[in-house]
Amino acid sequence: MEILLIMPRYISSSKTTKPNYNYSFPTGLSYIYSVIKNAGYNIDAYNLNHEDGKVEDLVKTKLDNKKYDIVGVGGMAIDYQVIEKIINVSKEHQSKPLVILGGAIITSNREIVSKNINFDIGVIGEGEKTIIELLKKLEKKESFKEVRGICYKDGEKVIFTFPREQIEDLDTIPFPGYDAFGFGKVLDNQDSLGLFFGLMDHPRAYPLLGSRGCPFQCTFCHHSIGSKYRKRSVDNIIQEIEFAINTYKINSFVLNDDLFSADKERLNDFCKKIKKLDEKYSIKLSWWCSLWVGTVDEKMLNTLKDAGCFYVGFGFESYSKKVLQSMKKPITPEQIDNAIKLCMKVNMPVVGNFIFGDIEETKETAEETLNYWKENCRGQVKLFFIHPYPGSEIYKSCLDRGIIKDELNFIKNEIHHTYIRNMTKNMSEEEFEELKKEIYELTRTSIPYKVPFKVKKEKDKKYSIYVKCPYCKKETILKNSLIPNKKYFSSQIICRECHMKYNVCSRLYKFTMDNYVQLDFLRRNYLIYRDKFLRSRL
Repeated sequence: MEILLIMPRYISSSKTTKPNYNYSFPTGLSYIYSVIKNAGYNIDAYNLNHEDGKVEDLVKTKLDNKKYDIVGVGGMAIDYQVIEKIINVSKEHQSKPLVILGGAIITSNREIVSKNINFDIGVIGEGEKTIIELLKKLEKKESFKEVRGICYKDGEKVIFTFPREQIEDLDTIPFPGYDAFGFGKVLDNQDSLGLFFGLMDHPRAYPLLGSRGCPFQCTFCHHSIGSKYRKRSVDNIIQEIEFAINTYKINSFVLNDDLFSADKERLNDFCKKIKKLDEKYSIKLSWWCSLWVGTVDEKMLNTLKDAGCFYVGFGFESYSKKVLQSMKKPITPEQIDNAIKLCMKVNMPVVGNFIFGDIEETKETAEETLNYWKENCRGQVKLFFIHPYPGSEIYKSCLDRGIIKDELNFIKNEIHHTYIRNMTKNMSEEEFEELKKEIYELTRTSIPYKVPFKVKKEKDKKYSIYVKCPYCKKETILKNSLIPNKKYFSSQIICRECHMKYNVCSRLYKFTMDNYVQLDFLRRNYLIYRDKFLRSRL
C-alpha cells in the first residue's frame, strides 16, 4: 500500500497561500509517521505549511503525481476548515484513496465531526497501536470492524468500536518523524522573537513530549489522549534529545510535560543528565518547561536554571478560591502567590495566564484576581478569557445552557480565541462587557512598549534590533529578528539581564497603543458618519 500523511496548514485558517515556517511544530502526525514507517509500509509525508499555493490545489497536485491507497490527516478542532478541504479533495480525486482522520478534532467531538466530515475511518485517542492494527487489516483486505479505537461509516450511520486502552510504556514508541515533514526548514527559519522571547539570537528548538495524559479534570480542558498520566523514562527522553543534537544540531528544546515538577526526583535526574549532555557535546542547551504550583520551591527553580532552563510556564487560571474550585483546579491562591514570588526572587521568567469567565465567575471574583495581579505580577502574567474547547466540561455546559446553539458552526467559525462569550451564570452581559474592556485595557497598558533606538537589516525580513530595557536600562542587540513589516510590528521579549518581559515595537505601533482610546473614538465616529452618508444616498 502507498500511504500519504498530510499535515494541515495551521496559519490563519488556511487563508494564506504562502509558505510559512513560524508555527508550533505538532508531534501527533510525526509519531504516527514513525510507527507506520517502522512497520515497513511505504509512506510519504506532506507539510502544507511549507508549500506555495491554495490547499485544494496543492493536495490535488500531490494526488495527481502519485497514486496513494490511503490518505491520512489529523489535527485539532481549530483546524476544521482546512482538514475538511483536504478530505474533500482526497475523496473527490479520481484515485479514490481511503481517507483516515485522527487527532483531537475527532476525539474531542466525535459525533458532530464524524457526521459532517466525509472521511472513511476515524482514529479515536492515541493512534500508534490503532493505526498499525488497522493497516494490517486493510492490507490483508480483512474486516477492520473489530479494531478498537476507531469509527467508520456504514451507510448513513457512524459506528464506534470499543475504546482502545492507553499505551502504558511510552518508551516503546519510536521518536517522532519530524524530518519527513520538513522540520529542518522550521529550524533554519527560527528567529530570536519566536519561542524564547528574544533570549536567543539563533534558536534551533526541538519540541519534546515528556509524558501523556493528565489526572486532573479541569473544566476547561479535554484530554484527547487520556486522563491517566504516563511518563517517559528520563533516559528515553535524553536519548531523543541526543538524537536531535546529532540529527538537527539543536541548541534548545521545549519540554511539553504539564506535570514535569510533580515528581521532584525525576526532575532532578533530568537536570543532571542535561548537564552531562552539555559537557559531552560542548554546548549549553537552553529550554523551557511547565511546572505545577503545588510542588514548586526555590531549590527546584535554581536547579532548573543551573541546567539551562530559560523560563517556566504555569497554569494559574484564577486567584479566586471559589473559581479555582469551580474549575476543578487542584491548586490554591496561596500556592499561586508562592510560585510567582519565588520566580521573581530568583529571576526566573514566568509564562502563565489568569483566565476569566468561568461558570462561577462574578464581578467580585474577577476583581479578586485582578487586584492580586495588579499588586504582584508587574504585567508578567497574561490576562485572557476561558475558551470552550470541544470535549471540555465547560463546552458541554455551553451546549446545555444554549450558549452554543450550533455545534458545527461553532467549530467551523467561532472556535478561535477572538470570539469571547459570556459563559458565567451570575454576570450580566453589561458586567461581562465591562470586564472585557478592563482586561483589554490592562493588557494594553501593563507592559511597556519600547521603540528600538536602531533597527538594522540583516537579510530578507531578518533584522538586528537595538533596544534598551525599560526596567534595568540594559542595552541589548536582538539579532536574527523576523519583522514582516518594519513600520508596524510588536513582539513581547524577555530582557536578557533582568528577565522582565516588555514589548519591543515600531514607533507607529507605540503611537497606536498610546493613543488607542482616541483612535478608537475616531474610528467609531467615522463608521457612524459613513453609515449616515450611505443611508442618505439611498
